[in-house]
Formats: sequence, C-alpha cells, structure tokens
Amino acid sequence: MMRVVAWLLGVVLLAVITFGAGALWWWHDLNQPYSHNHPEAIVSINRGASTEQILAQLKAQGILASEWPLRLYLRLRRGRINIKAGDYRFPSPISSLAVLDTLEKGGTEHARLTVVEGWSRFEIARALRQIPSFKLKSDKEAMALLTDISPIATLDPGATTLEGYLYPDTYFIQADTSARDLVLQMVKRFKTVYSKQLENDVVNSGSSLHTVVTIASIVETEAKIPPDRPLVASVIFNRLRKGMKLSMDSTIVYACKIAGTWKDDGKIYQSYLDLNSPYNSRMYKGLPPGPVCSPGLSSLEAALHPARSDYIYYVREPSRNDGAHNFYSNVADFEKGVENLRKWEKEQLKKANK
Repeated sequence: MMRVVAWLLGVVLLAVITFGAGALWWWHDLNQPYSHNHPEAIVSINRGASTEQILAQLKAQGILASEWPLRLYLRLRRGRINIKAGDYRFPSPISSLAVLDTLEKGGTEHARLTVVEGWSRFEIARALRQIPSFKLKSDKEAMALLTDISPIATLDPGATTLEGYLYPDTYFIQADTSARDLVLQMVKRFKTVYSKQLENDVVNSGSSLHTVVTIASIVETEAKIPPDRPLVASVIFNRLRKGMKLSMDSTIVYACKIAGTWKDDGKIYQSYLDLNSPYNSRMYKGLPPGPVCSPGLSSLEAALHPARSDYIYYVREPSRNDGAHNFYSNVADFEKGVENLRKWEKEQLKKANK
C-alpha cells in the first residue's frame, strides 16, 4: 500500500514539475524577443479579421515564431481583446506579448473613401485622384479605371462603363491597396448586394439588370427622401408606358458631365437643354443608354417595386427643406405646383436681398 501511495505521489510530483516547467517555458516564450527579417514591412490588419486569422497572418509574415503561445495566453486571459485594424510595423527583435500590445494600441489608421449614394463615376474618379497613395496623375487616369468593364462583362453585357456598379459604401484603403483594387472592391460590393438581395427580383421582373440599374440611378438622383423613391420610379414607368419623354434634369446633368460642360452650380441652363446627347431625356424618348450614378439599395428596390400610381409629374414641395416632392397625374395640377414653387423661390430671393 505504501508503495502505491509513494508511486502516486511520485507521479503527481512529476506532473507538477512537468507542468511548472512547461508553464515557465511558455511564459519565457511569450516574453522572449524574436528576431525577424521584416522590421520595415507594413502589416495590414483588416477590419473584421478574427484573432486567429490575425495570429496566422503574423506567423505567415514572419513576425511571430509561433502562434500557439499567444493563442493560449489569450484563451487564459479571457478578457476582451481590442485588436485594431490598421497598418503596422513591428521592430526586430520583438516578443509575442509586445506584438499583442502593439496591436491593441493601434497602428496607422487605414485611409478610407466613402462613395456617396448618387455619386457618378466623375465624382468617384475625382475622389480616387485625391488619395495620395494611389499616385494618380489626373482625373482622366482615374476615369480610365472606371471605363474598364471587364469586372461586369458577364453581369451586364450592355455596359460601356462601370457606372451604376460602383456601390455606395465606405471603403478602407490599406498601404498596399491600389486604385484598381479599390474599384474592384466597389464592384464586388455591388455583386454581393445583388446576389443576396436583388437577383431573384430582377429575374422575376422580366427586365435586364442594365435597365433596373439605369432606372434606379435616375430615382437616386431625382428623389431626395426615401418615401419619394417608389413614387419617382412610378413616374418613370408611367412616362415610358405612355411614350412620353422622361424630361428629368438628372439625365441632362449627366450628359453635361460627359460633355465637360457641367458647371456644378445646381442650375440647368438653356445650353444644357439644347445639348444633343442620348442622355438628354428632354430631347430623346425612353431611358438613357445607361446609369447616371451609383444607386443605393433603396433606389434599386424602388426600381424593382415602384409604387402603383398614375403620376406622370412631380415638383418640389416648397414648404419643406428636405427635398420632398408633390406628385401629379395631370398637367393642370402640375402647372399649379410649378407656379407655387416659382412664387416661393421669388419670396426667398426677396428675403435674401433685404
């Protein structure tokens, strides 16, 4: 019996010694500076990356000798780990705990570009041009990236540019992100939204995606508040059905942007109305050749599910400052609406001149 007890004590003692030695080795490994060959390399940590993915990335890029000591440390710590996205440089040598401390302090924040709903490729090209890391020499050079239709060739065989498929969202720009990469992210985002939320409705609508995105882009530029979007879409469909010209200013603005004559002052000049362009919907019937901006999801949905109405006109409601419109089904009411708007505009001008 005594031998058995002694043997058990020996086993326990050996286990304690082994565990203690392992713990000491593990703690030493966490604190031991590791010499790597990439002190000047930029390591980009993406938003949304899991802790496991980040540790694997650091191991693959040679910053960590091994992942498991930090994995175990984080599991035992059980506290909230706040690893921040950004660009990092890790000096050499550096310990595993120092790597973690650096990640929690945060690196250089990624640049970002927010594509606003209603922006056209002209605004997007200008925004790309203004990002220093892209080193684009001109808006024209940026625009060339937006006329390469290869990313959507199978999605929309009728597209001549990426207009309409550069999805409005905020995009983060890492140190190694190129302008081309960012454009592809915009298109990828559109494809994701399309496949998850729109594809079945587009197929069931009987219309091509090209037509849906074109209508949605007009809705986006014409409607200023969400409730108006299905109503504006209904006006577009009603006018098309009646063989009327759309006569929508946003298409004329886009024609001027293509021609390089848009003054960007919010005004529609007679020279704009006289511009001979297939995008001039006061001159030509039917839809323009393609989208006129990047529509958001609500405008895309409005194009697929327009309101049921007999409206064929709309005019801004002057008593509101949110861009709301009044809608009309006959020319007499429409003309009264225009008259009220003009009267209000004159009153505002008088107030401004006092």
